[in-house]
Amino acid sequence: MPETALVVEVPEAEPFVAEWRAKYDWSAQRGVPAHITILYPFVERERIDDALLDDLRALFAAQAPLEFSLTELRRFPDGTLWLAPDPADLFTKLTEAVVDRYPEYPPYEGIHEEVIPHLTIGDGMNSPPRDDIEAAVTPSLPLRASANAATLFTEGDDGMWSTAHTFTLGK
Repeated sequence: MPETALVVEVPEAEPFVAEWRAKYDWSAQRGVPAHITILYPFVERERIDDALLDDLRALFAAQAPLEFSLTELRRFPDGTLWLAPDPADLFTKLTEAVVDRYPEYPPYEGIHEEVIPHLTIGDGMNSPPRDDIEAAVTPSLPLRASANAATLFTEGDDGMWSTAHTFTLGK
């Protein structure tokens, strides 16, 4: 069944990570730009309706826009290479706000004890070459970024993802 996700897009990172993500990140290979996930998976695509969109619009309007930096390249134990946002708690609080409203959708289906906000460069399945990526990306750090919106992405029947709706952060 096609999935959905709520993310904060980070276009400021694209010039520095797009090449690497295209090779090593499954989400980039399926059409998702550089981002920090707020909630995945979210509702089934078929459950998106006007009431849900209105509720999400109100939820995100109650959240402040985000100012953050991507500060450090890190690796999860499974090999996933990622950039750490600072302050990370901005994203944690946004995730908590969505999960409080939709507790039936725990982040990553509840498989992680702690949800760590991150911008994936390469997932563990593709074992990205840390040294090459570090040499290319680290000179651009810290990378300042801002977010005025959250995006609902949906998976198409062909496995590609696309923007379904964008929700403004703040009033």
